Amino acid sequence: MSRPILEESRIHPAVRERVRAHHRSVVDEVQAAVSDHAVVVVGMRGNPYPRKARKLLDAAGVEYRYLEFGSYLSDWRRRNALKMWTGWPTMPIVFVKGVLVGGADDLKKLIDSGELKQLLNG
Repeated sequence: MSRPILEESRIHPAVRERVRAHHRSVVDEVQAAVSDHAVVVVGMRGNPYPRKARKLLDAAGVEYRYLEFGSYLSDWRRRNALKMWTGWPTMPIVFVKGVLVGGADDLKKLIDSGELKQLLNG
């Protein structure tokens, strides 16, 4: 199943570059981290869920890379670009071995079921 994304042919040629480049640097930064690290947590200050995800990983003894983009009142446009890229609506955005696994609650389920260790060792 794929999620709906507006086809490029339905974007006027005059704005395609603007759409493509919208906060591209933040997407590139996250993509680089995902390529370089087995686990990446993308979050923001002031939100308890990125902190929860990091505590879960710390308790499980799992190394991770944490990227933080602003707070509720700052950097929301950059976070929005990440949400548009991933399709994930909330923070944190957690990747394991290059795969989006969801947020803090989803990560907890992976840890509790033992699947996180399987993903990391597989």
